Amino acid sequence: MKTIYHTTKFVLLFCITATTVSCDSFVEVDLPKSQLTSTAVFEDYATADAALTDIYANIRDTGILSGEGYGISNQLGNYTDELTSNENPGNTSIPFYNNALLPSNTVVAGYWNSAYNQIYAANAIIEGLQTSSSLSAEQKKQLKGEALFIRSLLHLYLVNIFGDIPYITQTDYKKNRVVTRMPSSKIYESIILDLEEAILMLPAADNLERLRPNQSAAKALMARAYLYNNSYPEASNLASAVLNQEERYLLENIDTVFLIDSKETIWQLQSGESGRNTAEASFFTFTSVPPPQVSLSYNLVNSFSDNDLRKTKWIKSVSNGTNVWYHPYKYKENNATAVSKEYSVVLRLGELYLIRAEARARQGDLIGAKEDLNKIRKRAALNDTDAISKEEILNSILQERRWELFTERGHRFFDLKRFAQLDAVLNGLKPGWNTTDKLFPIPQTELSTNPNLRPQNPGY
Repeated sequence: MKTIYHTTKFVLLFCITATTVSCDSFVEVDLPKSQLTSTAVFEDYATADAALTDIYANIRDTGILSGEGYGISNQLGNYTDELTSNENPGNTSIPFYNNALLPSNTVVAGYWNSAYNQIYAANAIIEGLQTSSSLSAEQKKQLKGEALFIRSLLHLYLVNIFGDIPYITQTDYKKNRVVTRMPSSKIYESIILDLEEAILMLPAADNLERLRPNQSAAKALMARAYLYNNSYPEASNLASAVLNQEERYLLENIDTVFLIDSKETIWQLQSGESGRNTAEASFFTFTSVPPPQVSLSYNLVNSFSDNDLRKTKWIKSVSNGTNVWYHPYKYKENNATAVSKEYSVVLRLGELYLIRAEARARQGDLIGAKEDLNKIRKRAALNDTDAISKEEILNSILQERRWELFTERGHRFFDLKRFAQLDAVLNGLKPGWNTTDKLFPIPQTELSTNPNLRPQNPGY
């Protein structure tokens, strides 16, 4: 049975139930296994913190950011030119690979529902903290800062996948059930406001293994949001605020970028238990061919130069003696180990150099843009770029992002959209590609439940 919770009566504690792709609506959450009054949850830091960390577990395991096959690292890779689906027609990657999504697609509905359920949980934390008289001011700041970070993170992915969406900031179901979609420009304003507040509340220092967002994580996410919203001076400044912390963050050797203790990592999601590694490695890795699920597209693999270390270190080939297939090899531990060696990296320094390079180029600082771009190329054992003009440098940055960030939570799709190159790159290359595929359909169940979300996105 599903129950809608009003935060003044109940909040989610240890067992905020993991959201699945079959959730009914973003205004609903699964019945928690444990119900406590909001007063009880926020009497103690440990219980309040447990409610927050449970959201991270849900982000890791369900929905948009999951490293499992239904997450966007796989599905947007299939949707663009990164992956080739080798699955049978009954499996979930085929509609993405064939660019044949429907409003009834359960994976798409799962992205919407899981994200809004996680946003609901973050809002429950924020509201609970406001009424708590037991937690210290510093404890409240840290917990609220993280909840705001989560809320902005999820809305950023939603707006880039679905376009105009609701920005949900409360748990009142009477309001949530009749919300309307806001213009994307307003969504970005809300994301930035949330992140500005989060920066004031989050600690500056790293936490153990960089598992909880700090000020740098919020600044890195804000730099991405500013870049996506064409606010280039702000994107450059926020990226610099993190990049300049050279005593804390640095570009790693290509072999160690994705290890747990990598100094390139800004924020990562911990595995579920000791000895487990990443869902990405478990899903993408195959040892027999033809691949049972997906493989890297030959288009992507062949785009690398042979001396690019990312081709030799982050891609692995498997052959049957006649044909060769490739899989991502950024995460190398596809089985359990004595202790965990890799966690799922969400924000890292490599992206920030490319954010600043693009922001600088778009402002006309071509020298600074090339300096940042060449740092990434040098790490990959490539020569400095020979791009000269602004257009050439921007095209080089787009290409470098393709090589650096492949199969990392949909960067390729978002980049082609930002550069207005989706049609030019994918039309003819991908089966079924249409201009309207730049947005996913709003789930039909949502439109039926709340007519205020209409109209459906074009093309569906």
